[in-house]
Amino acid sequence: MARTGTATSGNDACNAVAPPAGSLTGKVALIRRGTCTFYEKSRNAQLAGAIGVVIYNNVPGIQSITVAGTPAVTIPVVSVSAAQGVEINNRLAVGPVTMTWTDQFDSFPNVTGNLISGFSSYGLSPDLSLKPDIGAPGGLIRSTFPLELGGYATISGTSMSSPHVAGATALLLEARPDTSPQDARTILQNSADPKLWWGSPGLGFLDNVHRQGAGMLDIDDAILSTATVTPGKLSLGESAGGPTVQTLTVANNGPSDVTYDLAHVPALATGPNTFTPSFFNAPASVSFSSPTLTVPAGGSASVDVTISPNAGLADKSLYGGWVAFTPQGGGASYRVPFAGFKGDYQSIAVLTPTVNNFPWLARLTGTTFTNKPAGETYSMADAQNIPYILWHSDHQSRLLRMEVFDAVSAKAWHRVVQLDYFGRNSGAATFFSLGWDGQTTAGNKVYTVPDGSYVIQLTVVKALGDAANPADVETWTSPVITIDRP
Repeated sequence: MARTGTATSGNDACNAVAPPAGSLTGKVALIRRGTCTFYEKSRNAQLAGAIGVVIYNNVPGIQSITVAGTPAVTIPVVSVSAAQGVEINNRLAVGPVTMTWTDQFDSFPNVTGNLISGFSSYGLSPDLSLKPDIGAPGGLIRSTFPLELGGYATISGTSMSSPHVAGATALLLEARPDTSPQDARTILQNSADPKLWWGSPGLGFLDNVHRQGAGMLDIDDAILSTATVTPGKLSLGESAGGPTVQTLTVANNGPSDVTYDLAHVPALATGPNTFTPSFFNAPASVSFSSPTLTVPAGGSASVDVTISPNAGLADKSLYGGWVAFTPQGGGASYRVPFAGFKGDYQSIAVLTPTVNNFPWLARLTGTTFTNKPAGETYSMADAQNIPYILWHSDHQSRLLRMEVFDAVSAKAWHRVVQLDYFGRNSGAATFFSLGWDGQTTAGNKVYTVPDGSYVIQLTVVKALGDAANPADVETWTSPVITIDRP
């Protein structure tokens, strides 16, 4: 066995530091997770002669990996925890290590169990709706799998958490057959259990509402609940207009009057950089029109909740928490999650330049784009001879449009593309690219733009923006594109 890096390597076995050909011949490679894909690491080990790969995590816990790619990795690849990988690394540091591959099974504790999985996405949605709604077990779940692939497998993701929610909902509907879909979601949210922050659970902070929603689904409490609080979640939107006042209504389906104590349960905030979230203990300010609420048996009662973000939290941050209803004298508590955006949502720039200073007018040569800031001439003969527009979307947009204009007369030559909704880039330095073949559209008509000089105007309307408001619209105009067909 051989290691390709150390227990602190950041890009172990990635292309930039790939092990030399022949350096791993006949050996199993120990590789630390980080920077590049598992496929890239495993493929590089195989090219160096390795007969197998052990990839270990760079954060606590174990991981579910894939090495799918082309050309295929044809040697065995397994995944182990950070602690197991460090132990193997330390043994290799003092002498040879022999690894024996068997077909035996064993069980290992998952140190990140009962916490939000590291690969879980963050909300809010682009329209600032509170998402996700609820959490469920989805990390490293051993479950059924196609028989031709072994019958059982340990996998992760929404393919595991969604069936948990579906099964729980089926149990709820069996107990309460006439429950509507909206009411079912509310009941599940009211009874969910907020979970601790994955970053350091010992500190006692609750994880972000915009990452766990109402919390972990608790089907026992949902089925046994005797009250519902509506709405089941509060999407607060942006705070630029000041505090928001929300009305919550409790319906008591039990046989006795119940008086509830009201409380705010805070969650951690994140921001302001959405690509690399920072976490803040910055509880929102929450007040109630009454500290208690008495709900008659078979009846309902309402309370107003006033919420504003923490004054010390940076603008463009996301914040959240729960409004808790705890019955006096004991019994199950009910919770409603809330989340919002601090500041002016339209202040987020979409076409933010990256280190590469996008947008670009570019030419594609092989697989490489070259910036053409002074303009460029294209023959339009093939994919290597058409203009490409490269841009970075730092945020989602309500509309994205590219239009062609004559560079001399400014005559409009219609649209290259228009998308009513467009997502952001996955990373702070990544980009989108779109090649233009010389055709445009207007309605159902297609136009072939004649030879000449043109510019492409890229326009985006911000996520909740008004296309008629210039402050909500960003534009970029390309350098001159000269079309000169042979």
